[in-house]
Amino acid sequence: MAAARDLRATETAEVGGADAVELAKRHLIQPWPFAGSVGAEARALIGEGDGIYITDGTGKRLIDGPAGMWCVNVGHRHEELAKVMYDQAMALSYNTPWYTMNAPSAELAMRIAGHAPGDLSHVFTTTGGSSAVETALRFMQFYNNVRGRPEKKLILSRGGAYHGSTYLSASLNGRPRDRDWMDGADELVIKLSSPDPFRRPRGMSLAAFTDFLVDQFRDTVARVGAEKIGAFVGEPVQASGGVVVPPDGYLKRIRETCRDNDILYVSDEVVTAFGRLGHVFASGDVFGIDPDMITFAKGVTSGYFPLGGVIISERLLEELRRSNHPDAMFGHGLTYTSHPVGCAVALKNLDLLEEGVLAHTREVAPYFQAQLKTLEELPLVGEVRGLGLMGCVECVADRESKDPLQLDKDVGKRIDAHCHELGLLVRPLINMCVMSPPLVITREQIDDMVGILREGISRTMDDLRKEGVWRG
Repeated sequence: MAAARDLRATETAEVGGADAVELAKRHLIQPWPFAGSVGAEARALIGEGDGIYITDGTGKRLIDGPAGMWCVNVGHRHEELAKVMYDQAMALSYNTPWYTMNAPSAELAMRIAGHAPGDLSHVFTTTGGSSAVETALRFMQFYNNVRGRPEKKLILSRGGAYHGSTYLSASLNGRPRDRDWMDGADELVIKLSSPDPFRRPRGMSLAAFTDFLVDQFRDTVARVGAEKIGAFVGEPVQASGGVVVPPDGYLKRIRETCRDNDILYVSDEVVTAFGRLGHVFASGDVFGIDPDMITFAKGVTSGYFPLGGVIISERLLEELRRSNHPDAMFGHGLTYTSHPVGCAVALKNLDLLEEGVLAHTREVAPYFQAQLKTLEELPLVGEVRGLGLMGCVECVADRESKDPLQLDKDVGKRIDAHCHELGLLVRPLINMCVMSPPLVITREQIDDMVGILREGISRTMDDLRKEGVWRG
């Protein structure tokens, strides 16, 4: 023990000049690690950011293709956001939300409610997306307990979904490999098909595919019983599942079915909110639906401070207030709920969005989608899809079978490695490359990004041919 303490003391004393990569290998556990390297790996070191660019540990300047993790919406090194953080921390750095409150959180709740669809008028803030989804689900459970329906707790989710890393939110996930080695609350979750038009059965029209999805939803409700299903949770666009844009009309029809069966519709806008699709919220402005709850995070502070939240329908709160259990407590809260610094940053970030970033996003998004679409000329690319400033390039062994499994399963990582060398950070997802740049990106920068991605894919095709993995 003494020797270990002495080693740590020596390392701490040397941190100023030590190699961060070596320190990470010794002490830092990265997210989503493999057992064979857990606690003993280092990932690409990022030193600084500026606008849409980041600089890696070697000094190479890269376009931040994923905008951090779908979140650096107004770009890196925004001085106004940094100043707000400093000013608020110097005024009030923290207050307990259990028996005190702060002004920025109240103002932020009002501003967010003003952008929300329908009667979503009250906000509960969290530390991020996972805790936002967890809060929505726990609220559903509380709501049904108070209303005398303790059996109405099952949750409908979908293949390809990603909703978080906390126990309950992660139980909803439906991406390949997410749950291979992880436990979950499987007894509470029912999985439905992914609304991925690219993977619909061969020969099936989009209209027929939409009917299939809706019929499956309705049949599931009828089979399980609406009296047992508490909520449906769905991303308007399945983000980490590969930017899956659902067929037209699908979400509206699912919303109607939820309303008809008294099932709470939770729209998970952790990715799509705060500008990614050109609006503060996509549920109403893009897809024409009014959920019972909306979860958000990421872009609410442009990633400058950890913050998330849930917007809850006034109807649900009024039903609780009218119940026969006025003393029932929603026993849920976080140390950093309504954090004053996070809320102050979110307010300034919302100012920036309203004052021009949203309009800019709507203006450049069609160009972004059109330029990405040109990558379908490459024989390795099966489909390019997206909406707003989020897109996905899906690589396939051949376009007839659409089979990614014959390819090297890490083809996305291969493309990312080439792109990194060329000046672009990509988010690789098995056989897919996901792009979601900062919303302030220009047309010229879009050209640079797509040009690098094209070259990265071309180099990967050459590699796969040489290795005999793919013939093209």
